[in-house]
Amino acid sequence: MKKIIFSLSTIVCLGILNAQETVYPAKAQKGVAFIKNGTVHVGNGTVIENATIKINNGKIEEVGTNISVPANGAQVYDASGKHVYPGLILPASNLGLQEISGVRATTDFNEIGDMNPSIRSIAAYNADSKITNTLRSNGILLAHTAPVGSLLAGQSSVVQLDAWHWEDAAYNMDNGMHVYLPSLIGRPGGRLGALFAQFMPQAPSDPLKAALDRIEIVKDYFREAKVYIDNTPKEVNLKLEAARALFQKKQKLFLHGNQVKQMLLAIDFVKEFGFDVVIIGGSESWQIAPLLKQHNISVVLTQMHNLPTLDDDDIDMPYKAPAVLQKAGVLFCINDDDPQNRGRNLAFNAGTAAAYGLSKEEALSAITLNAAKILGADQMTGSIEKGKDANIIISAGDILDMHTSIVEHAFIQGRKITLDDKHKQLYERYKYKYAIK
Repeated sequence: MKKIIFSLSTIVCLGILNAQETVYPAKAQKGVAFIKNGTVHVGNGTVIENATIKINNGKIEEVGTNISVPANGAQVYDASGKHVYPGLILPASNLGLQEISGVRATTDFNEIGDMNPSIRSIAAYNADSKITNTLRSNGILLAHTAPVGSLLAGQSSVVQLDAWHWEDAAYNMDNGMHVYLPSLIGRPGGRLGALFAQFMPQAPSDPLKAALDRIEIVKDYFREAKVYIDNTPKEVNLKLEAARALFQKKQKLFLHGNQVKQMLLAIDFVKEFGFDVVIIGGSESWQIAPLLKQHNISVVLTQMHNLPTLDDDDIDMPYKAPAVLQKAGVLFCINDDDPQNRGRNLAFNAGTAAAYGLSKEEALSAITLNAAKILGADQMTGSIEKGKDANIIISAGDILDMHTSIVEHAFIQGRKITLDDKHKQLYERYKYKYAIK
C-alpha cells in the first residue's frame, strides 16, 4: 500500500513539476531597444506623458519626451495609449521554497531548531516554480524570498523571476536576516487564547516571560557575534560569521511581528546593535508611526485585505494604515501574503491603499521603489531611471485597477519575457473543450 501511495505521489508531483516546459528564460538583451509613446510612471512619483525609454544592453539609458527613435536597426515597442511601469516587487514571500503546501517534497523553507543564522534561502530556491509565471503575468518581476522559522530563521535574497537556476535568479543575494518575534500578548492563541487556555496544559505559566526569554536568546547570539567579529578568531564559526554583514550594514534585520510591543522590541535592536531594521507584518505599526520614523525603521505591510488587528479598530484600518505611515514619513512597502493568491494580488492591495488615502503614484511606489529601498536593491531597480536595470512592464490600463490591469509586455534586465503561465493554459484548454469563443 505504501508503495502504491508513493508511486501516485510521485506521478502527481512529476505532473506538476513537468508542466509548462515551453516557458523558459529569455536570452540576454543585446543592442538597443525602445519603448515609445507610453505614459511612463517612473516609480518615484513622476509621470511622463508620451515618453520614450531607451534600453541598451539591459540597462535604461534614457527616459524622456525628446528621444529620437531610429527608423530601423532597433527593436521598438509602441506603447501608445498604454501605461509603462517599473516591474513590481513582492517584498516578503517564500517563493521558490514552497510549491504546494500539501506536498512535502515541494516544501523547503525551514530548518530544524530555533537558531539558524547561517541558513541561506537562495540555496534552496527553485527557479522552475510554476508560481513565478503567474506572478509575472501580474507584473511582478522581482521577489524577496525568505526562510521561515520559530525564531532566528536565516538569510533571505531578492530574486528576478526569469532564470534557469538559483544562480541566475539571484539579484540581491543574502540581503537580510530574519527573526520571527514571539507573541508578547499574555495569552496563547490570539483573541480566543483565553477561552482555550484551559485546554493547553503545556502552555507556559507566564507566556510573556517565556517570549521575552526567547528574544533574549537572539540578543545573546548577536552579542556573542559582535565579540567574535570585533576580534580575530582563530577558527571560523559559521553561525557567528553569519552576522558579520549585519554589523557591517550590508544586510538588514527583518523582524516579523504585528504587535506594538513587538515593534518596540525592534527599537531595542536598533539602539543596542545599530542594525538597519525592517518590520515585516506591522499591522499595528500605524499606532507608533512617529516612533518608527525616529529610529529609521521601515515596514513591510504584509496583508491589507484583512480584518483589523484589534476589536476596537476601524473596520477599514488595514486599508488606511499605508496613508498613516506615509504621512508620518515612514519608509514602507506593501505586500500580498495571502496563501491563496501567492502574491498575485500585490498591485490590487496597493490599489486599495490608493482608495484610502494614498495617491496612485504613492501606492505605486509602495510596490516598486519603496520596496527596492527596503530590500537594498534601489540602486539597480524600483524605478524607470537612467542607469538602472530595464525591469519594465507595459499595461493596457491602470496596473492598480483589476479591471484594466492587463500586462501585455514585461522586460527583466531588458529581456522580453514570456507571459504564459499554467492558469492561461488551463483557460485556453477549457475554452477549447467547450467550444467557447
